[in-house]
Amino acid sequence: MEGRAVKYWQRLGAVERAFLVAIALYALLYYTRIAPGLATLFAVVAFALGLVTLIRLVRRSLWRLRYRLVAAYLLIAVVPVGLILLLAAIAGRIIIGEMAVYLVNNELSRRMSVLSGPANGLLRLSNDNPNELLARLAPLIGSRFPTFEMVLNGKTEVHYPPDSKMEQPPLQWGDANGLILRNKHLYAWVHSVADHQQLTLVAPISHELLSQLVATLGDVDLLPYTTRTSGSRLPVKQNALDFEVAFAYPMEIDSWSSPQDRQQGTLVVDTRVFAVLAAVFGENFRLAEGWLNFFAAVTVLFLLVELAALILGFRLSRSITGAVHELYQGTLHVQKADFSYRIPVTGNDQLAELSTSFNNMTDNMGKLIVVAKENERMQAELEIARQVQARLFPSAAPSLEGLKLAAVCKPALTVSGDYYDYLPVSDRSVAFAIGDVAGKGISAALLMAAIQSTMRTQLAGPAQERSTADLVATLNRQLYATTSTEKYATFFFAIYDDARHTLTYTNAGHLAPLLIRRSEFHPLKPTGTVVGLFPAVQYGEETIPLETGDILVTYTDGIAEPENVYGEMFGEERLRELLLRYAQTESSELIARVMEAVIQWTGSSELQDDMTMLVARRV
Repeated sequence: MEGRAVKYWQRLGAVERAFLVAIALYALLYYTRIAPGLATLFAVVAFALGLVTLIRLVRRSLWRLRYRLVAAYLLIAVVPVGLILLLAAIAGRIIIGEMAVYLVNNELSRRMSVLSGPANGLLRLSNDNPNELLARLAPLIGSRFPTFEMVLNGKTEVHYPPDSKMEQPPLQWGDANGLILRNKHLYAWVHSVADHQQLTLVAPISHELLSQLVATLGDVDLLPYTTRTSGSRLPVKQNALDFEVAFAYPMEIDSWSSPQDRQQGTLVVDTRVFAVLAAVFGENFRLAEGWLNFFAAVTVLFLLVELAALILGFRLSRSITGAVHELYQGTLHVQKADFSYRIPVTGNDQLAELSTSFNNMTDNMGKLIVVAKENERMQAELEIARQVQARLFPSAAPSLEGLKLAAVCKPALTVSGDYYDYLPVSDRSVAFAIGDVAGKGISAALLMAAIQSTMRTQLAGPAQERSTADLVATLNRQLYATTSTEKYATFFFAIYDDARHTLTYTNAGHLAPLLIRRSEFHPLKPTGTVVGLFPAVQYGEETIPLETGDILVTYTDGIAEPENVYGEMFGEERLRELLLRYAQTESSELIARVMEAVIQWTGSSELQDDMTMLVARRV
């Protein structure tokens, strides 16, 4: 049995454990009456944790829609009513408790104020005959406090009763009255000073005295200084509404040793509702009792209406859940790919429309499956196209003593319309190119493959002095002849001669490559228009020297033109800053940093356009 309890405790979550602990502490404090105020606090904590625990249990256990609907009715209708009733009960308890504390505190204050009058009179008339005055005033004081002590210091020191050994408090005390702690005992006291005379009167405070302040109220204590020495004074319960109420109220108590020392006490009143109402309303108590009973009757009637509404809601839920059950059966057939199953449709309400929609949906899903399979076939073909295109890009840069090449292409879609290539022309020269085909996707990728095929075919011819302008012009004519009129590409083509350390290039409408020389930029401007758009175009070519340390960066518009969420382009200026920052790193690292910055700029992992960059570094 103990082992099962341990396993059950281990299965509970932290909230459930806290709830059980709060319940146990509340029960302990409530039935032992050690700390009624703390018991109320734990009751509130237990209620909050219980509500959270209930929600967690409902979420785990409610699977059937019918029970979920019932739970919804409970949360919408019953729970708010319960919360209102609980709030009313808490408010009523607080009001009754405050009234009880007020009655006791008010009566105690009134009695203590009675001590001040005789004390001041004795102090003023002490020169006449203090002993005679004490004897005359003692019955008056004793009617409020059965036992008391008094000491008067003037020309002579007078004690009452005569055998009293009480001494005056420390000299720093001035006029004072209220509650005081003396020798660990609680007293009501008055201390008056006038004409070099002091009068101190103290009356002990006990459980019996506090409970008699309002005779029919119940048990009263000022903890921890009074203790119950006799049986309970709690009134007899009048009816089911006569609940027991225990309420605590903090009080400050003087300390005999010094006016600056203050002690804390708690006034606790244990009473019943009708006892407080009787003490407050007096002769009108029966009227208050009648209103309370009327309120209870209305509350019961209200709860009965709520119960009837709950039963009606449960019956309505059955009509709803029947249709839902049929829908659930339909989903099981759909799960097994049986799209021919049709659920029965009855009635002409919204649930009937839902059933009809489900039948239409299964019919359409059968058709969509065919389309999905066709899309799957197309995606497989696109993947094959991507793998084929990846093989078209050069796998490694040519090995040349004076020039190091590196390039990367990141397609926006499965395949790319960007193009880059490099190819040895001779032992001491290499050709490289970069291009950007208009558009994206399969059509752009096919045009890219055509460009590569054309350029490699021309470069594979007899070794001779090649003109970059003639090669690009030939490419333009072939593309115009073999592609539609709206297909074109920007193109940059260059041949590097390692013997002369010169670069000859033709820029056919491509973004100006950036030559970085001693931290300065020298853009290579276009020498002609795009390829494939016009039948006959004359292209120029330029030859420039490359010095040791020069870096030539060529790129497509997928690097410079992506926009952030505010519509701002990345731009050439930011690109230049990045190139200068990482100019001394490896070319592959330089390209990676630039592309990473562009992706961060857009704030999205999806590329807006194909990104291609080729870097040639003179070493």
